[in-house]
Amino acid sequence: MSHDKIIVRGAREHNLKNIDVDIPRDKLVVITGLSGSGKSSLAFDTIFAEGQRRYVESLSAYARQFLGQMEKPDVDQIEGLSPAVSIDQKGVSSNPRSTVGTVTEIYDYLRLLYARVGHPHCPICGEPLKAQSAQQIVEEIEAMPDGSRVQILAPRIRDRKGRHERIFEEIRNEGFVRARVNGEIIEVDSPPELDRYKMHTIEVVVDRLVIRDHDDPDSEEASSARSRLTDSIETALRIGEGVVIVNDVTDQDNPFDKLFSEALACPFGHGSIPELEPRTFSFNNPYGACEECQGLGSKLELDPELVVPNESLSLADGAIAANGWPQGQDSYTMRMLESVCKAFGIDFHAPWRNLTQEQQSVILYGTGNRRVRVTYERHDGAFRAYDTQFEGVINNLQRRYMETTSDWMRARIEEMMSERPCPACQGKRLRPHALAVTVNAMSIYDVTQLPVKHLVDWVNGLRGINGKPPALNEREQTIARQILKEIESRVYFLQDVGLDYLNLSRSAGTLSGGEAQRIRLATQIGSRLTGVLYVLDEPSIGLHQRDNDRLLATLEGLRDLGNTLLVVEHDEDTMHHADWIIDMGPGAGEHGGQVVAEGTPAEICVHPDSITGAFLSGRRKIPLPATRRPGNGQFITIYGARENNLKHIDAQVPLGKFIVITGVSGSGKSTLMVEVLYKELARVMNGARERAGAHDRIEGLDAIDKIINIDQSPIGRTPRSNPATYTKVFDDIRVLFAELPESRIRGYTAGRFSFNVKGGRCENCQGQGYLKVEMQFLADIYVECDVCHGTRYNRETLQVRYKGKNIAEVLDMTVTEALHFFENFPNLNRKLETLDAVGLGYVRIGQPATTLSGGEAQRVKLSRELGKRATGQTLYVLDEPSTGLHAADVERLIQVLQTLVDNGNTVLIIEHNLDIIKVADWIIDMGPEGGDAGGEILIAGTPEEVAAYEPSFTGQYLRQYLHETAQA
Repeated sequence: MSHDKIIVRGAREHNLKNIDVDIPRDKLVVITGLSGSGKSSLAFDTIFAEGQRRYVESLSAYARQFLGQMEKPDVDQIEGLSPAVSIDQKGVSSNPRSTVGTVTEIYDYLRLLYARVGHPHCPICGEPLKAQSAQQIVEEIEAMPDGSRVQILAPRIRDRKGRHERIFEEIRNEGFVRARVNGEIIEVDSPPELDRYKMHTIEVVVDRLVIRDHDDPDSEEASSARSRLTDSIETALRIGEGVVIVNDVTDQDNPFDKLFSEALACPFGHGSIPELEPRTFSFNNPYGACEECQGLGSKLELDPELVVPNESLSLADGAIAANGWPQGQDSYTMRMLESVCKAFGIDFHAPWRNLTQEQQSVILYGTGNRRVRVTYERHDGAFRAYDTQFEGVINNLQRRYMETTSDWMRARIEEMMSERPCPACQGKRLRPHALAVTVNAMSIYDVTQLPVKHLVDWVNGLRGINGKPPALNEREQTIARQILKEIESRVYFLQDVGLDYLNLSRSAGTLSGGEAQRIRLATQIGSRLTGVLYVLDEPSIGLHQRDNDRLLATLEGLRDLGNTLLVVEHDEDTMHHADWIIDMGPGAGEHGGQVVAEGTPAEICVHPDSITGAFLSGRRKIPLPATRRPGNGQFITIYGARENNLKHIDAQVPLGKFIVITGVSGSGKSTLMVEVLYKELARVMNGARERAGAHDRIEGLDAIDKIINIDQSPIGRTPRSNPATYTKVFDDIRVLFAELPESRIRGYTAGRFSFNVKGGRCENCQGQGYLKVEMQFLADIYVECDVCHGTRYNRETLQVRYKGKNIAEVLDMTVTEALHFFENFPNLNRKLETLDAVGLGYVRIGQPATTLSGGEAQRVKLSRELGKRATGQTLYVLDEPSTGLHAADVERLIQVLQTLVDNGNTVLIIEHNLDIIKVADWIIDMGPEGGDAGGEILIAGTPEEVAAYEPSFTGQYLRQYLHETAQA
């Protein structure tokens, strides 16, 4: 076996044509080629899949029983395979508890740092906390009002899983009668059976007392009471390891706890806090998480802007667009609103925006105790009146949301809700005592708000590296040295992959696929592993050309540690830096799956059959347009945009043009285009329940009739969704099969050929074709159904054939094959042609949505929009449509987008690909940097004007690119 190569023989997975490949080890290897040429099939579905399978096979039989059997890729032999790690773009966590800090483990080290060298303060008065003695605790309890009834509790177990039977036995053996378990007082002789998988808190009831004011503090009665209290406190401190809880039950309806500690307490009597531990600062642990929001930092609340989405409507015209509030003039709710308006002097026919804040509040939040008279007409024509209180629209929706058991109803009401910062923690996720701990005068939340590039300065300030005295004393530096080293290394890795504009509190669910992949890449570099095979999927996605050099240095650093990097990539810079290139092709789908060329970048450039080589060498270029469109003279203007990092900017979008928004990562492109512009237009024009990003106003909306956002989110989240169902091609195919003579004889309707309903589908897999296998600590996998063998249908349905093919075989066709197969059906063919036009001819029309990349999903959506009747006044919004596209595919995409604009529409896209930027009619360049240093429009103009603007990073790279294209 060769030790310097990974040898692949007879790879046939998906469209691979029994290929043989030798991949040099410990090198940066790029696999490139047209979309659908077999790049991912080779890198992920063959090489990585076999590496993962061998890992599972190496586990014990006990472990494998939980993981199931992993199918071997269709390949004859793979030799020299190292342990494999996949870093793709599909692993973005949508868990709201996952942040940049938790994913990179920096937050874990920050928690440890704050627990070890943090300075606790009173969360109420801000004073530094100090320890309390037993005598001080006694004196504070004696100062309580006369007649106060208290229980002295000693914590034994706090937030731990288990049945804890031994704990109850120990409490009983120590002579105690009662305990408080999860807030309930119980007799220890008959303890409850606790769920071993849930968290439990157990506190011993040491004593129960009534506090009395004694006229003579030296009397025998006073001395006896003080002695008993002191004994109880000392006992509780011993059992509770320095912590005692005084449970005040004077008011039986509102009992409360006061915690005292021998360790940390407020000098002004505002209570104590528990000993600092790493979990004190965890918002994913009940011990540290805010009690109100459970550590999420936000709460789902009814949003007045979503309840009244169109402020130009009056109450009479149906301004209240809420579930359960019908618009009919004779409806009960409309009569109620009219009566409220009459009672409070509110103009029932005035636009909502013209009502005062007090008047709007009456409608939304009710009349309180004041009653209003409601008059209505009975069925017999008689009028009846009655007095009632008005609950208010939002209060009514909130009550129904809490009371309903209908998931459908809850979902409808949730459409009118938005995430608001938690009122208790103001979005900071932690309990007050955790937020009151500081290091160098900053709480842990303050530190997570710093952009990564400023976090380095904070760490250096703790150690005195920045020229100032160190913020930590000598003892603290000794404790923190290794912790700070780990934090610093991870911060530098984030900087190296171009993510220095992010902060640690950024939710992982809001990251783009490229950002999430680069975060995982930084984490892998931090692990310092060697001898590993890393398989990456387009790490340059979402990265400005300026940041590409740092990413490439990171990849080369990972290689130089002694690892092999297998990168699926189309970026020319990455290919020029590669040690070896494998060019797949020559076409896509059935026409691909072969190795067209392999070798060094220089060898690929001169290869006569390599399309990649033609673009890489400059022999082939995407041409510049003959002229830049002047547009139609109309504009959409955004005023005062200030969401996220936008600096209260005004932006003008000229209509009838192909417009590209550019700028370095984190400069505010998506915030401006999606959060502000799209969401506001979708709310106003489409009635979408979207809360737009903060801005003053948007003018010029009457110049367009609709806005369409074609993003990269999946077209479906289960294998049931596919391109055929999404584009409605499948509806036409099912109707065609239902009209066949065989179907008519059997009485089959179009529904028989649906895999989503009973009748024609396979019931073993319920029409999915696959069965989901939960892999415990690995990602779930889907295995082929052993009854229908992936066809989705039962035997009877598959007996109906058109041109010799059954419905399952039709769904297994590529778009290109289906085009020829259904050439005599114009309506069906038109939809397939749009899929082919956006470069998806290689995709199977029944391919599960879960297997489509973000770029492929986006192009499926684009094809559906292309298939609709054009209005000539549509604004199309796209975020990086070149994702996953080879230069030859980008050329086709540009033609499609230009066609949309030629029809009078406006196309507005975010893009880093210079081939697309150079053909734009207009560029809006944002920056100058990412994060806080961004959020401004540097220049707006033609590509030539942007290229001539020196401060623009985009302009600097575009200048050279325009020059090279003009020469070609």
